[in-house]
Amino acid sequence: MKPKFRATLLASLGLIAAPAALAQVEIQWWHSMSGQHNEKINEIAKGFNASQTAYKLNPVYKGSYPESMTAAIAAFRAGNAPHIVQVFEVGTATMMAAKGAIKPVFEIMKEANEPFDAKNYLAAVTGYYTDSQGNMLSMPFNSSTAIFYINKDAYKKAGLDPNKAPKTWKEFTATAEKLKGAGQACVYTTGWPSWVHVENFSAWHNVPIGSKENGMAGFDAVFQVNSPLHVKHVSMLADYSKKGLFTYSGRKQEGEDRFISGECAMLTSSSSAIGKIRKGAKFDFSAHFLPYHDDVAGAPQNSIIGGATLWVMSGKKADEYKGVVKFFSYLSRPEVQMDWHTATGYVPITNAAFELTKKSGYYDKNPGADIAIRQLNNKAPTANSKGLRFGGFVQGREVIEAEIETVLQGKKDAQTAMNDAVSRGNDILRKFEAANK
Repeated sequence: MKPKFRATLLASLGLIAAPAALAQVEIQWWHSMSGQHNEKINEIAKGFNASQTAYKLNPVYKGSYPESMTAAIAAFRAGNAPHIVQVFEVGTATMMAAKGAIKPVFEIMKEANEPFDAKNYLAAVTGYYTDSQGNMLSMPFNSSTAIFYINKDAYKKAGLDPNKAPKTWKEFTATAEKLKGAGQACVYTTGWPSWVHVENFSAWHNVPIGSKENGMAGFDAVFQVNSPLHVKHVSMLADYSKKGLFTYSGRKQEGEDRFISGECAMLTSSSSAIGKIRKGAKFDFSAHFLPYHDDVAGAPQNSIIGGATLWVMSGKKADEYKGVVKFFSYLSRPEVQMDWHTATGYVPITNAAFELTKKSGYYDKNPGADIAIRQLNNKAPTANSKGLRFGGFVQGREVIEAEIETVLQGKKDAQTAMNDAVSRGNDILRKFEAANK
């Protein structure tokens, strides 16, 4: 048999292997998004994987934000960290202090020669995650802010104008009393009490949460949440609670479900809840700016973000980092961001995505969907309103919430509780500072 004929025959019989396809480089992404948001993350990964053939993105749910951050750092120490981990905003200082564990986003972009300019991203977002030179340390992803929701049907039932939400806390009080008088069992509740009523409250009124530009100018900051304004506001919440105008629902998003069910007529919580509310509520609702105390000069200022960014772990191969860069570039595409924004309520992270969403007519068709962006950009951020970066703030936030709970339970007056929050919180800051000199 002639060699050429033999080769042809073997090939036709499938006995000669075709050239091996290049193996895809797998990129591991650990995240903390459950439910509807988890489904959307899987969609994003599917879209990225379909957009190219060199890399395969594998998103893995790793539990709550603290759980996934702790797991990633532990995995780094064990030598098997993911490439990307989603970390909530209060974990920023912890990630920055995790020596050798992270690789800044601006560095991997530079090494890959990928065009990258932090100015293309919303300033209210990037300011939270950049160093003192303006270099972006992590990739913005799910950014939201605290906003105010009302049940318009409940307003109608109470004889209130459903198109006129209270703008100030004085107006809020009058509205709440009318709802209570009309038989509303749960008048108002909140999600994320520290984030809404201390962190965003402080920015919204342009008062500091702590010294050193809320910790952004140094880990040697101290808390200042026992100011007269903070004490006044916590006292007001306690008074609302006694009068049946405020129902405490817990430290996370529990209040959102009570609003969606129709049990509570008003809610302050994340703008990212809007998709869930839109899907689950059987009533007409609207979203608004947070109420403010109108006796505070300059209020309202601007709110601050919550949510999380994507941190890149160190110790990976060069071709793997190229895959991470490819994914971040895909994630920043205006059409990808617009889809994420409109589906979830998280803000679009780039100016181009915001403009594309406006151009599409989405905000005209969905009044209030741009509330978060408008509130974040209400005024140019100040040292008090650009964000916070306290060491160990996962525990610091728990201390603040625990002390607020003592006031709502009648165990402490607001001044004593907020003084104790400062004292206990400062102990956490000093321990973090000592461990990360």
